[in-house]
Amino acid sequence: MPTLQEQFGQIDIYLFDQLLKGRISPGMRILDAGCGGGRNLVYLLREGYEVYAADSDPQAVDGVRSIARKLAPTLPERNFRVEAVEDMSFDDACADVVLSSAILHFARDDAHFESMLRGSWRVLKPGGLFFCRLASSIGMESHVERIHGRRHRLPDGSERYLVDEAMLDSITKRLGAEVADPLKTTIVRNQRSMTTWVLRKKQR
Repeated sequence: MPTLQEQFGQIDIYLFDQLLKGRISPGMRILDAGCGGGRNLVYLLREGYEVYAADSDPQAVDGVRSIARKLAPTLPERNFRVEAVEDMSFDDACADVVLSSAILHFARDDAHFESMLRGSWRVLKPGGLFFCRLASSIGMESHVERIHGRRHRLPDGSERYLVDEAMLDSITKRLGAEVADPLKTTIVRNQRSMTTWVLRKKQR
């Protein structure tokens, strides 16, 4: 019997919440856009989901391939690609669920943010679920220092592209998406703020 750690890895608690709510279920095709080392993929690979992933860091993708070889050896390595999320080579509307966890806040500017978002949204099927976690200014407005545009310096010393509630609401409307969950924001006291943004792509 695997331990919880072995079963779920370092899964984002808010992604785990989507699993508990039944929005991500066996048989779905999952695409992790900006997968990093694959911390959100351990359970999905173990449970036989059809998993795809992309990241611009070759070492990160090698790590995901290594996990997949152990947990889902029948998945082809071409499912895991060294690509920026704005330039993924996956087909349009190929995934039931797109994960975008802690990636969009690395945008250099508005144009880069838009291209990463567009690349991630493009691969999602109509009716599919878009799960996004990203840094925001929500609840931290007086603690962040604007560098230029939406690029800010956080109290922890990092620099991030920060969204706010009005921006996310505007994008949701522009995409013609349905809100699957209310926005949820976690504030690490006087350090940073992370917002969970979960959308449903409308059927055509």
